[in-house]
Amino acid sequence: MMVVVQSTGCAPLVRAFEQGADHAEPWKDAATIAAGIRVPSAIGDYLVLQAIRGSGGTAVAVTDDEIRAAQIEMARQTGIYTCPEGAATWAALRPLRESGFLSGDEAIVLFATGTGVKYPPPVES
Repeated sequence: MMVVVQSTGCAPLVRAFEQGADHAEPWKDAATIAAGIRVPSAIGDYLVLQAIRGSGGTAVAVTDDEIRAAQIEMARQTGIYTCPEGAATWAALRPLRESGFLSGDEAIVLFATGTGVKYPPPVES
């Protein structure tokens, strides 16, 4: 199963998935701390949506606060200090588990392609 994770400040694929659309409409006023997933209009959006649906996957959006908290939690639990984009995948685990999409028995791969040192450090609240 493939899962797309975006920020609530820029989630055109999540919106399109939830609406059952074949294409994602551009996201107006995109804003998120995760610059690498701040993509208001994705080329190949229809291919991503096909892959999600074809794999039995889903799409979820997380807030910037959840992303910051996930950076800290992931670093403490795994020793990996990832960029906000990678932390977004960690942040998505909780709502996916709470919704029942994940049971806890799955083998999961999270893509974290950058280090957190490129960004200002998250602050615990």
